Amino acid sequence: MAVYFLDTSALIKYYHAEVGRQEVVALVEDPASRIRISRLSHVEWHSAFARRVRTGEVSPDEFRSLRGRFYADLRARRFQVVPLRDIHLQRAARLLSTHALTHSLRTLDALQLAVALDLHRLAPFDAFVCADANLCHVARLEGLSVINPGTD
Repeated sequence: MAVYFLDTSALIKYYHAEVGRQEVVALVEDPASRIRISRLSHVEWHSAFARRVRTGEVSPDEFRSLRGRFYADLRARRFQVVPLRDIHLQRAARLLSTHALTHSLRTLDALQLAVALDLHRLAPFDAFVCADANLCHVARLEGLSVINPGTD
């Protein structure tokens, strides 16, 4: 069984037609895959789609429909949701101290990566799936195998 950790930048591709969507759908819907996301992705998912509503990419009705589908997937346990803990906040601060000075690592990205690294240490997964090239680079520097949907 393959296990993947999806950053929100990859997760939203499961719900929205954009470059890399087919790759994410294939990973998520493969019966031999287990998909993990951080609890932070719940909040980031809403922010990402709210921005798409503001820019006209998604209508408010589509947003409500997609949100319903996302919640149904959470209830059906399509994704294993990993809680955000204090240790992740501390690790994110260390990641920012190490990488933000040279790689523009952002706060929420550092939190996502901290969760992924902690999870990988406890129960190794096959790849960190992320559609943000900068975050992919930092994840590789931290020793994770990375899939950037639509580019790898």
